[in-house]
Amino acid sequence: MPILIVVNNPQSWPLQIPGGEVISARTYLTEPAYSDMRNAKVFNLCRSYSYQSIGYYVSLLAMARGHKPLPSISTIQDLKSLSIIRTVGDELEELIQHSLRPIQSDSFTLSIYFGRNVAKRYDRLSSHLFKLFQAPFLRAEFRYDKDDQLWTLHNISPISANEIPQELFPFLIEAATEYFESSRWSVRKKSMPRYDLAILTNQDEEEPPSDERALQYFVRAAKKLGLGAEFIDKEDYGQLPQFDALFIRETTQVNNHTYRFARRAAAEGLVVVDDPESIAKCTNKVYLEELLGRYDVPKPRTLIVHRDNIDAIPEQVGLPCILKEPDSSFSQGVYKAEDDSSLRTIVSQLLDESELIIAQEFMPTPYDWRVGIFDRQPMYVCKYHMAPKHWQIQRTDHVGKIHFGKVETFPLDKAPAQVVRTALRAANLIGDGLYGVDLKHIGRKTYVIEINDNPSIEAGVEDAELKDELYMRIMSVFLKRIEQRKEARNGR
Repeated sequence: MPILIVVNNPQSWPLQIPGGEVISARTYLTEPAYSDMRNAKVFNLCRSYSYQSIGYYVSLLAMARGHKPLPSISTIQDLKSLSIIRTVGDELEELIQHSLRPIQSDSFTLSIYFGRNVAKRYDRLSSHLFKLFQAPFLRAEFRYDKDDQLWTLHNISPISANEIPQELFPFLIEAATEYFESSRWSVRKKSMPRYDLAILTNQDEEEPPSDERALQYFVRAAKKLGLGAEFIDKEDYGQLPQFDALFIRETTQVNNHTYRFARRAAAEGLVVVDDPESIAKCTNKVYLEELLGRYDVPKPRTLIVHRDNIDAIPEQVGLPCILKEPDSSFSQGVYKAEDDSSLRTIVSQLLDESELIIAQEFMPTPYDWRVGIFDRQPMYVCKYHMAPKHWQIQRTDHVGKIHFGKVETFPLDKAPAQVVRTALRAANLIGDGLYGVDLKHIGRKTYVIEINDNPSIEAGVEDAELKDELYMRIMSVFLKRIEQRKEARNGR
């Protein structure tokens, strides 16, 4: 992948990176060779990114050409948004307080060069801000509130190249060289991947959708297909424009960073799994109830509950019944009401948190079916058995230990055809993403319990039948979609 360092005037630019081509902004914008270039990485080091300036157009046309500009247009706009700056300041509060506590002043300005500052004690803060706002040179301005005794991020903006003092040139070259050599864009690598995939994970999550072995299998499969896979976390929001695709392997919620990552990636034109629409639809059980009912998908008797229809639950759903928070997942936020007394207690508690909840008929079975679907194709079929002496597939004991029921994985052609057909019908109502459809098969009837985005894919479980082929199939869909987007963008 070509690496282009775009500056206003190459003659006055001190930075030379082995393997990187330094060119003028005007050359990049006007020479046909750069317009026709495929998959270039563009470091936009122009003096200004103001609207309709030459620096602005470098990033804008880089995006149109399918190149990867740093900074991207969205980053340039984020740097102008005070609301985003305040939000980021809140998230960074602990690091800001720790880093700036020794300063005896009402204000402080931090200069950041490729994620570093001249003073090493500010490197963590500099790196964090660089991850959020991917621009080569940044100036962060902080203010101290004497009443609250807290530092806040007041403003963050790009530093023009011509503002950098000459005495800092050696440090600038060191920081830039270190960034180039340590990043996935290193020009010293023997081979560069055709495309780049970000895998969003959370190392602190107790029950992530994929375990470490499965994650490594995804990386291995990606590499075989020419995809460079890199793990990122919630601090890497600003790096999304540098990738071609985002694969979320962290439990998704509409009201946390996973949804923001999906929205940002989709806006940047990345292939996104889970896409924001699938997250919004699948994480809300009230939406799913309306959707499945509208299209007559077979499901247990279900009632959308509000404060005025609580008395209707026993008649319409029966007792015992299952009560669900709208955004319940992985058996969390799901409760069983045995009688009228426990029903009213649980409903009251749940309605304190949400205007609407779900009451669902209790259909006891020794296991649930799970069909994993991606790109409107079944990928795996499992029986998730209930945890021992429990009505769910997982049970948390009195000391907080989680117990799971056993899992059986079936070849696609050995699974009940009706289960697979019903799962596909339900998942296709959501989209063409990666879904796990939970079903019960009783007698001759199959019922959809729910449709999950971000389904579990763990080594030795969901991959028990296909093994490496499962990961290859999933990564192949990513590759296909990336290439389709590139071709559409290039007008082929």
